[in-house]
Amino acid sequence: MFESLSSRLGSVFDRLKKRGALTESDVAEAMREIRVALLEADVALDVVKDFVGQVREKAVGSEVLRSVTPGQMVVKIVNDHLVEMLGSEGVELNTAAVPPVPYMMVGLQGSGKTTTTAKIALRLKDRDKKKVLMASLDVRRPAAQEQLRVLGEQTGIPTLPIVEGQMPVEIAKRAMQSAKLQGIDIVLLDTAGRLHVDEGLMAEIASVRDVTDPAEVLLVADSLTGQDAVNVAKQFNERIPLSGIVLTRIDGDGRGGAALSMRAVTGCPIKLLGTGEKLDALETFHPDRIASRILGMGDVVSLVEKAAETIEQEDAERLAAKMEKGSFDLEDLRDQLRQMRKMGGLEGMMGMLPGVNKMKQQLAQANVDEKLLMRQEAIICSMTPKERRNPKLINASRKRRIATGSGTAVPDVNRVLKQWKQMSVMMKKVKKLGRKGVMRAGLPGIMPRM
Repeated sequence: MFESLSSRLGSVFDRLKKRGALTESDVAEAMREIRVALLEADVALDVVKDFVGQVREKAVGSEVLRSVTPGQMVVKIVNDHLVEMLGSEGVELNTAAVPPVPYMMVGLQGSGKTTTTAKIALRLKDRDKKKVLMASLDVRRPAAQEQLRVLGEQTGIPTLPIVEGQMPVEIAKRAMQSAKLQGIDIVLLDTAGRLHVDEGLMAEIASVRDVTDPAEVLLVADSLTGQDAVNVAKQFNERIPLSGIVLTRIDGDGRGGAALSMRAVTGCPIKLLGTGEKLDALETFHPDRIASRILGMGDVVSLVEKAAETIEQEDAERLAAKMEKGSFDLEDLRDQLRQMRKMGGLEGMMGMLPGVNKMKQQLAQANVDEKLLMRQEAIICSMTPKERRNPKLINASRKRRIATGSGTAVPDVNRVLKQWKQMSVMMKKVKKLGRKGVMRAGLPGIMPRM
């Protein structure tokens, strides 16, 4: 997401940073390029006009033109206004109301509403430790209720039993009653969608809202539809006030204009981002972190949080113990490769690191395949447990066997072994330096010399 915008803005700011001093014409030229970049990213015209106008007003001020690093000052101003446009602060889901708390999911057909319902339910269950019930109110789309039931089985979250012939309002009432009897904390009501916003859709949603009084009315919008998603959000918000927006398929949207326009056009906060097809691919929307990603500053905080969510405590403690001993075998390397894949692979992790665009370009030129992690893991899995624990046993004939078993070539096996050796050198340095020594030396003190 935001790849094209980030690339365009990055080139503009690189030019500004190279200049020792900025004139008003320099700033004016940069503002023109920022305006074009935002429009090409599918940001709404009114939003672009306001944004560029506010940035220009501050960027031509004396504090910038007389600054020691004027280029950096312009970047800071753009960053601050991006954060403001995106909503200043992240807004979490309301879980503090008296249970059972109803959440109403609304949106057009095909926006990913039912899958998002299951994603939010799983998030509430795992992260917030809430007892959740899902109920499908979609009696129009064939197998919609069955789809939610299957998702419930996959996530281990109960769904309201299907009763043929019941209408949405009756289903909503039964869901709330059932939730009270079962001691449920939060009820997710997955309403029906249409191919477009119409009177029938709005009347049905209004009826469900009136009988349930939801703490959250969440619009699920497909970011790939660009300005259409913004228009849909505006229409829904005018008829049925929304409490938040969930943007789906942002992993497939390289422009990101919908996200940049939503808050400004509707005044409604974006609360969550759907980052992939898996049921755990859901992120909290943090305006400041998103702005940093757009400007190529990375999002290390989210990367650390993601690592904390996916790393098993026992595995972390086992690796820490091995680091203290200075030992590191191929089973440890395999675990690290799996960990990287859980965190979204090379591309997913790179998207949160500073200087991402330049790194991506370098990787593209080097033809680094995203499936590299899977191949490396396959190579290690083709080894015997004894070989994984003692890689020095692996001779030429064993390498041929491992390559055949993993569907790779001997040079690929050699690269994995080289990677293990480099990691082993790092671990030995960690042992030698000790914990305080590592803190003093930092990464340069332990990284292997290439």
